[in-house]
Amino acid sequence: MDGYSVHKVIGEGSFGRALLVQSRINHENYVMKEILLPKTQSKMANTRREAVLLSRMKHPSIVAFRDSFEGDGHLYIVMEFCGGGDLLQRIQQQRNTLFSQETILKWFAQMCSGTIHIHDKRVLHRDLKSKNIFLTDDGTVKLGDFGSACVLNSAKAYAHTYVGTPYYVSPEIWDSKPYNNKSDVWSLGCVLYELCTLRHPFQAPSWKSLIMKVCRGSYPPLPQHLPYELHYLVKQMFKTNPKDRPSLHTILTSHRIAGLLHRHLPNKVLIETKPYDLVILKMILINMKKVNGRSARHFKQGA
Repeated sequence: MDGYSVHKVIGEGSFGRALLVQSRINHENYVMKEILLPKTQSKMANTRREAVLLSRMKHPSIVAFRDSFEGDGHLYIVMEFCGGGDLLQRIQQQRNTLFSQETILKWFAQMCSGTIHIHDKRVLHRDLKSKNIFLTDDGTVKLGDFGSACVLNSAKAYAHTYVGTPYYVSPEIWDSKPYNNKSDVWSLGCVLYELCTLRHPFQAPSWKSLIMKVCRGSYPPLPQHLPYELHYLVKQMFKTNPKDRPSLHTILTSHRIAGLLHRHLPNKVLIETKPYDLVILKMILINMKKVNGRSARHFKQGA
């Protein structure tokens, strides 16, 4: 803690506290997550996992890791400070004023980009929700809070433990079935729906009713003024059978939505993308040509 001065507590939860701190070296502001270390070795390893996973995630749409250390029985994780707060706060601030279509598409494209980066490392976030997605001062969204994340042994492996926030939990988890990254896709569908309507897609007076609605995929339709592509995308992300639910790679290369999302992908992603991702981006542009009737000849590999 000697390298940081604490300004204030900005959040509290079952994990511990989130503190706004300032580096004594560069005077930059950061968020420091303070987590009480458990007594048993197995639980201690699980607690330390968040810092390890976050340190591996280097992407413009993921909250940046700075440092981690232990002291006085606590684990401290120092991360990028996002001055715009979390997406849930931003949604609540809208009251009854819907977000513009461009804002929805921009934020959703950035969420997809960050989540693909996670999934490509065989990591499931398992708690994607508007409260765990943060906004920078310039309006960029970043995924955060990897406290529930897990690593799969292979690309075809499944997780089994119930984890998540009820409003965002997929049907397969409620059914106690094994699940994979398609569960994160469902959760992102819930966030996309919130951006479009300012409310949860699945609301009910009791947990039993909520679970029934989720497992049936029963939700009120999106506002009519939104484009057909968004209606279609939400419908696909809320497929109750995960095998029928698209992956995020499919969403970003689908001819129905790619033309709307591609222009909102962060420039840094286009510059730093891997060869495998360049193939995907070429596919996106080809599909954009089909949708918009425009040429994709301006695409240059590595540009």
